[in-house]
Amino acid sequence: MRDNTHIYTVSELCRETRILLEGTFLTLCIEGEISNLSRPVSGHIYFTLKDDKAQVQCAMFRAQLRKVGFKPDNGMRITLKARVSLYEARGNFQLIAEHMEAAGEGALRQQFEMLKNKLSLEGLYDEQHKKPLPELAKKVGVITSSSGAAIHDILTVLNNRFPALPVLIYPVTVQGDGAKNEIVSAIKLANERKDCDVLILARGGGSLEDLWAFNEEIVARAIYHSSIPIISAIGHEVDFTIADFVADHRAATPSAAAERVSPDQHQWLSHFNYLAKQLTNTLSSHLSDKKQTLNHLHHRLKRSHPGAQLQAHAQRLDDYHARLMQTPQRVLQQRKLRLSELSARLLNNNPSHQAHALEQRLIRLQQRLPKPIQLNLQQARLRFTDCNKGLETLSPLATLARGYSISKREADGTIVKNIHQVVLGEKINIQLTNGVLKTNIESIHENT
Repeated sequence: MRDNTHIYTVSELCRETRILLEGTFLTLCIEGEISNLSRPVSGHIYFTLKDDKAQVQCAMFRAQLRKVGFKPDNGMRITLKARVSLYEARGNFQLIAEHMEAAGEGALRQQFEMLKNKLSLEGLYDEQHKKPLPELAKKVGVITSSSGAAIHDILTVLNNRFPALPVLIYPVTVQGDGAKNEIVSAIKLANERKDCDVLILARGGGSLEDLWAFNEEIVARAIYHSSIPIISAIGHEVDFTIADFVADHRAATPSAAAERVSPDQHQWLSHFNYLAKQLTNTLSSHLSDKKQTLNHLHHRLKRSHPGAQLQAHAQRLDDYHARLMQTPQRVLQQRKLRLSELSARLLNNNPSHQAHALEQRLIRLQQRLPKPIQLNLQQARLRFTDCNKGLETLSPLATLARGYSISKREADGTIVKNIHQVVLGEKINIQLTNGVLKTNIESIHENT
């Protein structure tokens, strides 16, 4: 080894290399896929940026990361604005990221989410703004490509379900830079003409980039301001666009949208047949009722015919004539009977007969009068004597006359029947035959 050869230390070599790299490569842009993403507590991120042939270590510090409008993650394709550098402590070649953007479909997805949130905050998705679809459309407008599979599917379903339903096609480009303007113009034209009472906005499936015309803000606002209800039928069932959120109704596929706006002709025919039977039955019942009413009126008319009424009057006239002829004889018989009854009553009420009957009754009463009076008087005397004896026997005075007395409390006149009715010192009146004794209770002795 020569004496004039400079010997580098590892740190010197790494430092010189870093200076060389940073001086040679100024800020540059690079695109790749994120892998091995690390998020330490410091707030910085460290990751590998790779393509199918190589990879490079990257670092993005917290101050720059705050300016990124999305959250980086593994598998995401990004574009970096970075400085080339070298991490001296390890001797690792790396990029120091200053700015980060989503690349390709990732960028579109970011725009999609931003616009989706913006329109949601403005209320374009609110149910209160959704217009109801007609029960039976008079004419259906279809905004789609005239040569795509979507229009073929829609027309096939409509022809099978309800061929009589008119369809008006508004041909537009559904992909590319001018697609959004054509779609907006078709929606405005349909609203100006007012030929249709429902619109189907449709196209077949595709990538997010293929469907991007239906994620444009001007298309979303045109759908929102349409006075005609719009059904979105864009892509497959798993595909969602901004137009789907703003539309009045979303169908999973163009065929499903066609089914939504068209009735099933077989169901309608079945229903029509049912209604026809119901109408036939109703008319038959109505005619039967009217026929019965007509027969009833016919019978009433026959009874009310002048000839029938004349016959009835003639019959009643004959009846009145027969009754009139019988009336004098009936009256004469009734009066004869009444005369006989009055004669009998007059005979019974003759004063001479009544006087004689009363005279005979008086004689009989005079003959019967003395004996009953004497008998009644004798019986009354006997009853009086018996009552007097019984009264003397039951009289308290008779009891007193035999040497008994009646003791009464002076306070209330109650008759004293036992010693428990009085107390010592109480005043007592003793009733005798010829007077009353007043005394006080000095002692009380009970018989044992």
